[in-house]
Amino acid sequence: MSDTGTKGSAKRTLTSVFPSLRPKRKHLRKYSWLPDVFRIKGSIIRRIFWPVTTNTLFATIIAYAWHNGRRIALTNSIVPLLSVVVGLILVFRNGSSYDRFWEGRKSFATVTSNVRNLSRQIWVNVALPPSDQEDTPSKKGKAPILTASQLHRVKSEALHLCLAFPFAVKHYLRGEDGLNWSDYHDVLPKNFARFDEVGYQKSKTDLTTSYNSISTKSSGRSSPDLGRGDATKRVRPKRSKQNLPSQSTPLLSGAVTHRTVEFRPFADDTSLPLPLIIAHEISRLLFYFRREGLLETVGPAGTNAMNALVQSMVDNMTAMERIANTPIPISYGIHLKQCVTLYLFALPLTLVNDLGWMTIPIVTVVAFTFMGIEGIADEIEMPFGHDPSDLPLDRYCLDLKEEVLYIIERLPESGEGIYGYDDGEGDD
Repeated sequence: MSDTGTKGSAKRTLTSVFPSLRPKRKHLRKYSWLPDVFRIKGSIIRRIFWPVTTNTLFATIIAYAWHNGRRIALTNSIVPLLSVVVGLILVFRNGSSYDRFWEGRKSFATVTSNVRNLSRQIWVNVALPPSDQEDTPSKKGKAPILTASQLHRVKSEALHLCLAFPFAVKHYLRGEDGLNWSDYHDVLPKNFARFDEVGYQKSKTDLTTSYNSISTKSSGRSSPDLGRGDATKRVRPKRSKQNLPSQSTPLLSGAVTHRTVEFRPFADDTSLPLPLIIAHEISRLLFYFRREGLLETVGPAGTNAMNALVQSMVDNMTAMERIANTPIPISYGIHLKQCVTLYLFALPLTLVNDLGWMTIPIVTVVAFTFMGIEGIADEIEMPFGHDPSDLPLDRYCLDLKEEVLYIIERLPESGEGIYGYDDGEGDD
């Protein structure tokens, strides 16, 4: 009877870790042809509607003039020459844009993988020293400064920092400054409000995080409104700054009127992107764990592996930043549009003598095809925005948030039982 009860309790403990499976995430839709043919939302039709309409009207004018007996037809040898050139340019343009799109997806997927691995390693490997060493001083002559519950809160904060990194990268790539975004709720720690107010400057504020004093009342999560400032740096090359007093500004601006000169040494300083601030805080936490002897189970090699994951996160953020900051040369885009326009304007002049009024729908179809390819390339070359064809970064971040919060709320820490759950036989 006792064995049966023990096994039953172990089974209940194990199954409590795994909730009932529910279809929450969106996956790639099934292949469909006919519904997509008549689909307007998400297509390129709205972007190219007016250029295609312009070419259709031009073809209508040419057909009408031909119908009235005007000799405006051109030789048919012009179109093949332009077709080859325009086709090669369009293929290169579309391929370059999709390469940028796919590279952005791969970089963000690498960041996601690194966050998953780093979160798992922190949750499992960061642990208090064994109980037989708690009463003996360490090599540095001091006992562990955290209890098990305090360490749990610090690890939870570390996982929230890991989770906040892709959210911050998403907003950074979109040029969305500050911390006052709804998806930062329950992601960023509360103490990050100071970065939104004065920026990350140690000499300006004394609110740097101290992991030695952990409040038992703090949840380690942020409120929905953390500040009104602007501390993160946009992807744009420059931002507007306040007009500050310079060295040539007179201290006395009149013969009688006296004014007070206010010195603001930090107002014109540059800021640091929020993802780099988060990476810095994660590195500080790893250093803290190593210094306090909380990573003895993995040793220096495990610590170096965690730091390598943080470095890889920053490297992939830089790769995505390169995509966002390096658009296709404007001269190339302009020349492509000019070549396509000249080709489409020459097309009805070469077809009207053979097709007559049928020139109008033929030119419309060709214009829709060529301009659609160029429009798609223009839409996907910057894959981090809010357009329907852009990468669904919001969905990726929410899926990752669900995973990390699941680890914090349900999965056991460190070596709780042989297999991470109570097997009814105790620890070996």
